Amino acid sequence: MMRTGALALAVGCASAFVTIPLKRKELTRGERARLPQTATVASYGETNTIVINNYQDAQYYGEVTVGTPPQTLEVVYDTGSSNLWVPNKKPLLSSHSIYKHEDSSTYVANGTVFKIQYGSGPVSGFYSADTVAVAGVTVPSYTFAEVNDTKGLGIGYTIGKFDGICGMGWDDISVDGVETPLRALVKSNKLDANVFAFYLGSGGAAGELVVGGVNPKHYTGDFSYVPVQQSLPGRKGYWEVALDSMKIGSDAVTTATKAIVDSGTSLMTVPTADIKALAQKVGAKQVLPIPPFNREYTIDCDSAGPTIDITLGGKVYSLTKEQYVIKSCEAGQCECLLGFEGLDVPAPAGPLVIMGDVFMRAHYVKFDVDNSRLGFATIA
Repeated sequence: MMRTGALALAVGCASAFVTIPLKRKELTRGERARLPQTATVASYGETNTIVINNYQDAQYYGEVTVGTPPQTLEVVYDTGSSNLWVPNKKPLLSSHSIYKHEDSSTYVANGTVFKIQYGSGPVSGFYSADTVAVAGVTVPSYTFAEVNDTKGLGIGYTIGKFDGICGMGWDDISVDGVETPLRALVKSNKLDANVFAFYLGSGGAAGELVVGGVNPKHYTGDFSYVPVQQSLPGRKGYWEVALDSMKIGSDAVTTATKAIVDSGTSLMTVPTADIKALAQKVGAKQVLPIPPFNREYTIDCDSAGPTIDITLGGKVYSLTKEQYVIKSCEAGQCECLLGFEGLDVPAPAGPLVIMGDVFMRAHYVKFDVDNSRLGFATIA
């Protein structure tokens, strides 16, 4: 699993969206196993559109710019974290774009140390301020982090396609209490509505993030809404909802009673105590008993598989076998990976289920800030 949830390229308008050509790199199974986990389990005007590129059904990233003149980078728009960071140096042998504050006329030094702990390790650097924008919405003098140490993301960052991360979570999980990108967008008063919505393409297809509205081309029927609940007493950080149940047939497959919708996590996660039984019920087998391959399960691509039913707000959202497996091919040979893995989020924030990109590819998701709720609709 990788958990990968910026600012500034005007790439949309009220009535249209821009498609950025798909960028894709084939990954081996070993590389996929080492993709960075960015789940933050250790810390607690107009309709504009950003195209979200599908990276091997594992990384979805879109263009942003920072500075004057604007410098373009690729970031994961991550609903599971709440800070913006971009790199100012690249790992050896990587092709990442970097932010150069010396080239920006609107850069303002800050220098305060920035550290964030992701599921795979720490990332660090320092804070700066500059002009930033998302989907054509410009935010002047925005405080973000310049990162000069990405070693905590491992080889997955080196081989990955995203440069940084733009957190789209709530205020209470912002590191150092820095104003979140989402809050800055809302305060700009440039959005028709304080909502955003994801459509994640499948099979290598591009998707999109709409800021300030939804795209009716990508869903049918009406939205069903579920209120966002506090992640901790008095604190709202994740896009978290009550989980009524997760079942295969009549059998529950997790004891967790809450879930977060997280665009930065590529898979579904359940507590580690639940993953082996879930895998057995769908006919999946552990790749190897040693790390990192013990996180992955393979499943016969051609076998029948049961539907997994997730109930939120009294409504069932199903995942078919086609939707909860990821097909991986090398040299003409293909295998199917189970789109679930075990991950323990410690109390009091956990235990919980993370509904990552596997779920979001199957359902159109609307994030409603003003009404503090999530809306789910059928993918068109």
